[in-house]
Amino acid sequence: MPVKKIWAVDHACGHSMEVDLSARPADQRAGYARWLADRDCTDCWRATREEGIESTAEWLAKKRAEEAAKAERWAEQYRMPPLEGSERAVGWATRCRHQLVATAYTALVSEGELGEDAWEAIEDAVRPVTRAGWWIDNRDADPADLPELIEAAADVDRPTENPHF
Repeated sequence: MPVKKIWAVDHACGHSMEVDLSARPADQRAGYARWLADRDCTDCWRATREEGIESTAEWLAKKRAEEAAKAERWAEQYRMPPLEGSERAVGWATRCRHQLVATAYTALVSEGELGEDAWEAIEDAVRPVTRAGWWIDNRDADPADLPELIEAAADVDRPTENPHF
């Protein structure tokens, strides 16, 4: 007698349905039907995913707003000029600049051996770098490398590999 292809599955969500398992090898159908019974049905699963996506999006938007507000307060406190670029890039780059400069201060001054006077010189060198794309491009840089990165950004006479750019 052939192994059945249509299985009645009582899902964890309480819904029951008949599932066609003919695409599975005969020796895997019973185990798969048990596995399905431990899960929500497709409709319930999709509904919880959509709720999760909305709440994740809301959480992320709230987190980004908090980060943006913190970065704006920081920029105002340390007299950092506004960044230049598209609205989206400026928002992202403002957060990147805040994070990189703040972690560089921690690495170089708080935990390192750089003095406050030397840090103020770095902070002054940071201010002219207002291109949002530069901060986005360097967002993953090692914070201890900030002085060298800022020096490179300020070096406007450096030769480029491609003269067309």
